[in-house]
Amino acid sequence: MAYKKIGGIYSALLTSFDKDGNINEKGIRELVRYNIDHNKVDGLYVGGSTGENFLLSPEEKEQIFKIVKDEAKDGCQLIAQVGSLNIKESVKLAKLVTDLGYDSLSAVTPFYYKFSFNEIKEYYNTILKDVDNQMVVYFIPFLTGVNISVDQFKELFANEKITGVKFTAGDFYLLERFRKAFPDKVLFAGFDEMMLPATVLGVDGAIGSTFNVNGLRAREIFEAAQKGDIKKALEVQHVTNDFISDVLANGLYGTLKICLQEAGVDAGFCRQPMGGYSDEMIANAKKIFHKYF
Repeated sequence: MAYKKIGGIYSALLTSFDKDGNINEKGIRELVRYNIDHNKVDGLYVGGSTGENFLLSPEEKEQIFKIVKDEAKDGCQLIAQVGSLNIKESVKLAKLVTDLGYDSLSAVTPFYYKFSFNEIKEYYNTILKDVDNQMVVYFIPFLTGVNISVDQFKELFANEKITGVKFTAGDFYLLERFRKAFPDKVLFAGFDEMMLPATVLGVDGAIGSTFNVNGLRAREIFEAAQKGDIKKALEVQHVTNDFISDVLANGLYGTLKICLQEAGVDAGFCRQPMGGYSDEMIANAKKIFHKYF
């Protein structure tokens, strides 16, 4: 079973909303174009945490997947995060994005309830049962509370459609063990601020929220580290982490969207219960953008 090879620098795509929390199609299209044309990303990770996915209805998720594919066409690789606690929704979305031509599925580990590993494994197998597409497991234990061992990953990979992992965790011992155990699986780094050490440990790419704004530096780090130029990679990672620290202190998603507005992109607003933009937040975000770009 052979699927399209994926890897490289992916932006975890933001979602543009208007002031009333409605999907802003024009803004989403501009976000896609900016990531492809300016950030020069290899791909987009659509429907993840950064896209405020868990604040969306199934119908809105379908709408976003369609808009992104229509705008991106074949301009970059596309991964669709279809994971949900509603397994029927995940199955339906998996079929939709496969029909649309997405290069891969992804699904967050089921969360909130204390699911057993066998239940988690069955969740992935159910999503994949009736679709001909590959799956990147979205491993983000600090938000889901779900940890998966190397031996358990081996069980997941018994399903040949599961081809990789988005590794959003700070356990770099587990990352190294994973890379050694599964050299042929696709491994994406999920923490923007730890991209350099993840690349040194052999990831195939990275998926990041801040890449929507800082994608060019992300590529610099990735390519320099792959070439063994750790000094250059570290210099760029230092600047990147200064940027990330400033963004986090001011409010992650809102600050990224305001930065993009400064770049001429209609990135819009965040959806409640995420907060609105205060005058101070807007002013700080503009300063951050002009400080780093």
